[in-house]
Amino acid sequence: MPAPLSLLDFDYVLPSELIAQTPAATRTSSRMLHVDAAGALHDTQFSALAKLLQPNDLLVFNDTRVMQARLLGQKATGGKVEVLIERITATDEALAHVRSSKSPGAGTALRLADAVDVTVLGRSDDLFVLKFNAPVLEVLEEHGALPLPPYITHQPDEQDMQRYQTVYAREPGAVAAPTAGLHFDEAMLAQLEQLGIERTFVTLHVGAGTFQPVRDGDLAKHVMHAEWYTVPDSTVQAIARARAAGGRVIAVGTTSVRALESAATLDPTLSSPQSGDTRLFITPGFDYKIVDAMITNFHLPQSTLLMLVSAFIGLDTMKHAYQHAIQERYRFFSYGDAMFLERTTRN
Repeated sequence: MPAPLSLLDFDYVLPSELIAQTPAATRTSSRMLHVDAAGALHDTQFSALAKLLQPNDLLVFNDTRVMQARLLGQKATGGKVEVLIERITATDEALAHVRSSKSPGAGTALRLADAVDVTVLGRSDDLFVLKFNAPVLEVLEEHGALPLPPYITHQPDEQDMQRYQTVYAREPGAVAAPTAGLHFDEAMLAQLEQLGIERTFVTLHVGAGTFQPVRDGDLAKHVMHAEWYTVPDSTVQAIARARAAGGRVIAVGTTSVRALESAATLDPTLSSPQSGDTRLFITPGFDYKIVDAMITNFHLPQSTLLMLVSAFIGLDTMKHAYQHAIQERYRFFSYGDAMFLERTTRN
């Protein structure tokens, strides 16, 4: 029996200058590394995506919208606080990360953006339960800041407000963008539609946990952060049509992958719509039931998303692809370049 995989199997050294700090000049102008079903690597451009698609293929997008989820303020005592909304649970309540010199207890009053009063109701695991004196989403839209990933060093600006959001985003609830979708613009979507490539949508509200590395060397002990998803009936029907016509289900982003495969854990044939919280942790050996190919960006070392990719194309192929990408100076992470992955026949 092979030795169990450990956290170090998913580590790599990335030169800091390869972490993309700003988006490409245009959405479709990124490079793309194609990993074919035999594990061979091909350098191409994202603008050439249509050449990799086949008749009756189905693209599955995540239509979540990034909230302006970061708020600054202070406690009644004057101490500074930083709040990152993780999930809106009711019109005026939310789960949030709260950073302050001293952890606020139940009953603590917060004043955010010098405009909004908030009360800490208690804790839910590592998150705080907050009660607002106004609708949370309205507060964020008026007073919140875009929560750029921790490896992007500048403060969010007008360019980020446009480019750290997909052109098809419509369901507010994420604190991080489904970054594979950032490469698509309206012109490319129209081009693919003219070519007969169907598209459909799932929703998965990406949480801040997506940036957190796995901390326990024993992967079996890792507990995934929960994210809410839905796979609607329209998507179930679109997948059935693609399958019947011999097309592939191509997930745009690991978040679309997680939504589809989470639904399949409840209904392996995906014959009905599914929704709820998912803590699905995909590691090598996972049996993919829905996704045939995926578009994704390059992911953080030791991250759950890198493990998901390794489960899809094989650990050795992943390591080879990432080594190649570093050597060829691809741009990494949220504003970086793309990959087109076909499920390897050697996995």
